[in-house]
Parts: sequence; structure tokens; C-alpha cells
Amino acid sequence: MFTRHYGVWPKELPKTMTLPQTSVFTNLAISALRYPDHTAIIYYDSKLSYRELLSEVEALAAYLQAQGVRKGDRVMLYMQNSPQYVVSYYAILRADAVVIPVNPMNRAAELEHYVADTGARVCLAGQELVSFLAPLIGPSNLEQVSNLEQVVVASYGTYVKAPTDLDLPPEVAAPVTPLNAPGFVAWEDALNSAGQPSEHTAGPEDLAVIPYSSGTTGAPKGCMHTHLGVMATAVHRSFWNASTASAVHLATLPFFHVTGMQGSMNSPIYCGSTSVIMTRWNRTTAARLIERYKITGWTNIVTMAVDFLSNPDIGQYDLSSLNTIGGGGAAMPAPIARKLKEMTGLDYIEGYGLSETMAATHINPTNRPKPQCLGIPVFDVDSRIVDLESLEEKAVGEVGEIVSRGPQITVGYWNRPAETEAAFITLDGERFFRTGDLAYYDEEGYFFMVDRVKRMINASGFKVWPSEVESLMYRHPAIHECCIISSPHPKRGETVKACIVLNADAQDTTAADIVAWCKEEMAAYKVPEIIQFVSELPKSPTGKLMWKALQDLEWQRE
Repeated sequence: MFTRHYGVWPKELPKTMTLPQTSVFTNLAISALRYPDHTAIIYYDSKLSYRELLSEVEALAAYLQAQGVRKGDRVMLYMQNSPQYVVSYYAILRADAVVIPVNPMNRAAELEHYVADTGARVCLAGQELVSFLAPLIGPSNLEQVSNLEQVVVASYGTYVKAPTDLDLPPEVAAPVTPLNAPGFVAWEDALNSAGQPSEHTAGPEDLAVIPYSSGTTGAPKGCMHTHLGVMATAVHRSFWNASTASAVHLATLPFFHVTGMQGSMNSPIYCGSTSVIMTRWNRTTAARLIERYKITGWTNIVTMAVDFLSNPDIGQYDLSSLNTIGGGGAAMPAPIARKLKEMTGLDYIEGYGLSETMAATHINPTNRPKPQCLGIPVFDVDSRIVDLESLEEKAVGEVGEIVSRGPQITVGYWNRPAETEAAFITLDGERFFRTGDLAYYDEEGYFFMVDRVKRMINASGFKVWPSEVESLMYRHPAIHECCIISSPHPKRGETVKACIVLNADAQDTTAADIVAWCKEEMAAYKVPEIIQFVSELPKSPTGKLMWKALQDLEWQRE
């Protein structure tokens, strides 16, 4: 067990934690029992109590079961942050089913894989996303088999019931759109259908959620997490931040991602505290909400913090209620951290985790954080640094791959036994997950990121997997070959570049043509910002694309 960090461990916290042996849904049931009239959600000045939240979850769970959703079935959740997202997530769990959170920036071509891979028959979606789901229902010309039968459609604005002077995002301000196509059901119709859900039977070892993470195979792969694994980081976070039912959290990170899911939804519900939800990021609205609702905690990413502090009017808002600000995804630049501390008196608490670890395995101690640092292993997490080839453990200051074990680690990849086996190694008789990240630890046991083993682009905190983008781009009729690499970017850190070999009969295709097509086929953050047409791509003697050679050349030009 790695214990070097015990010398800086918060004295008020135990080093090990006994986790609840219940489902994640039970956290909501318990909080509703303890704090029935306490506000669970604030959404653009409209409030939902724990009693009301539980009631809607029960109603939607009953509807899902009436549609044939059974224990262990996968149900897609394809929405932006909203009260309906929280209701949907917990209704799926209440029905003993498994949540499949999908990035709302994904489009039809990307959704094909999620539906085919999970066998999902039901999806809960925002109304602005309906057009991307329509081709997946019923007979179609899809490349993959679709089992999707029904989509429950939510209009976010129906939950803004109180008067508000806040700027509403277009998706929230939009009126309810009538649903005429078969297979689509209005949120209110589903919620108001008669019936009660059957007994809740899911336990700690049952699957709860399968967030998707790409690897080197092209298609995203599902990270299977049990209720115990999800419970772990929800509980860990609440204790690390000394959160109580009186806490008020600003929810700006997307709930489909494990950091937002755990830090801004599941952990607050475990505590019985309040989440102030934003559907879209808006720095002025965020500042107004912090002041108006005396927000105590905010989990974000670097780009949000930079934008927040760039607001020329930020000084006019009262931010004194904040007692914790932190996040991950990319290291916080020192100048931004200093400005944030000058304004709030708070250190930015950085952490580290993956989709495979259901958010954090490492967090900085709140009383002794180090800048641009991943933090120290949290409760019951054993992390080591090992040599990439020999898997021998490294010593202080030596760079190697982070491997970890703990209650929050994925139990494996959905339908991918070979990749599951390759993702784990055995050390000291225990099973450790290979993160694919290069790092080192210092004398006190703090971990510092160095580089990524896996081929991944981090553009403003959004993780872009080149092989996935390549597989989508190969659908373009003009593309003969393509290679996705990262390129230096002054604002995003790095951005997406496509090196393309065109088909002989498509030489008149322009970069603008490629970009326009990509915008229709994939999430905006994945769309290549730079297109370079080349006559050929470098390959090894065995014919393997030498992407790293292109990558190294691109960064040498900086």
C-alpha cells in the first residue's frame, strides 16, 4: 500500500472509509426522508425540494418499468444539465437499470455506436437533440444495428416556473415543440402516467452507470461502474470537502462527465445539499448565482475559471460565500490560480481521475495543496508509479505510468473482455488499473502529471480521442486516409488537426468542405480546426500508421 502521503493527510479525516452497502438511488431516498422540504435543485431561480425530486423520480421509474425496462437494462441519458437530467438519472437507477450517459454534443453518427453497443431500447433526451435520435428509431440505413424503440423528450424550460431576471440559454428559453414522429413521448406524459414502480432491488455490486471512454480501437468503450464504485467517490468527495446539507453547489460541469456527475449531482444528493444548475456556461450568470444563493462550493475546469475571472465586472459581485473551488482535466496555470486567490482567498484544489475511476482517485489536501499537482491518493486508493515495460515500481521523482486500485475503479469495459484484461496488472497480489498517464510523485507523496501514454488530445478540458474522430471521418467519400493529431493552440492548449490524403477523384475537395461535413457528423469540440492535405501518411514497415511521427513534427514547429 502506498502510504508516503500519510504525512500530509488531513488530520480530521480517517484514511479508510466504510462505504454504504446500498444503491446510489438510496441516497436520494434517505435525503428526501431526512430533508423533505429542503431545496435539492435551484434552476434559474426555480426550486425543487427533495420531496418533489423523489416523487418525480418514482413516477418516471414506474413509467420506464411499464415500457419493459428491467433490472440490468441499459437506458441512454442524452441531455444537458437540467432538473430533468437528475430526475432521469435517478429514475433509471430506481428502476434497477443502468445509466448510459451520453455527451449532448454527440450527433447521429456517434449515437449509433452507443445504441448498438449497449442494446438500449429507451433514451431520455432533451428536445433540442431529437433530430439526432430520429434516424436511430425504426428501420434505417444505419451502419450498426439499432434497438432503440422509444425516446422520452424533455423541454428544459418547463422547469423554470418562477420569474427570473437571469439570462436563459436558448435551449431553456425555447418553447415546447410538439412531437409528431412515432417513438417519441413527451416528458410530462411519461411523468404523469399512472402506476408505482416495483420494489427497488439493486445492490452495491450491481451495475449503476457506464460512462464511455475512447481508447486506441476507434470506437468509445463503456466503463462499467457498480453502485459501490459510484457511491465511493460521491462519499469521498463529501468528506474531503466537509460538505453538509447546508452546502450549496454551483453545477456548471456537464453531468454526463464523471466529474460533474459526482461533484455536482451525486455527492450533493448524498449530503442532502443544494445544487444550483446551469444548462449552459455563462460567466455573468455564474457570478450572479454565487452572490444570490450564497454558493459555497464550485467544481469547474481551467477554461471556465479563466473566463470567469476575465469578466470585467467580476469585482462587483459578492463571492465571499465560496469556501471551496477546484477541479481537474488540466493543470491550473499559476497566474490564474493567483488571481483566483486574490479575489476569493481560496486555493484552487486540483484533483485527478478518469472515466474508468468514476472521478477522483487523487485530490490535493485542502489545507496543503500544491500548484499544478494531481494531489494525493484519497481514501482506500493505492497508487503506484511503474515502468511502462517491466512494470517495476519507480522511486521518488522517477517518471512512469500511474496504476491504481480502489473501490471506485471500473470493474471492466462493457463487452470487451480482452481490453479489460489488458487494462489491469497484478502487483503484490492485488489488481491495479493502468491509467495510461505518465507521472511521478515527490517526497511527500504528491503526484504530478508528465505526459499521456494514451493517444489523446486535451482541448480546453475536452478529451478528444483521435482514433474515434478518424473512424468518423473515414465516412467522408473524399477521404482516402486520415490521421488526427494535436496542434499547439494559444488558448485551448492544444487543438485538433487532421492530416488527410484525398481520393484521386476528389482532389478539388477543400478544407472548408471537410470542416463543414465534420460539424454535421460529430461534436463541435472534436471537429478538426486545422486541415492539412498530404500526398501520403508515414507508415511503419508493417503498414501501421506512424501518428507519433506526425505529432512530434507538429509540436517541433511551435
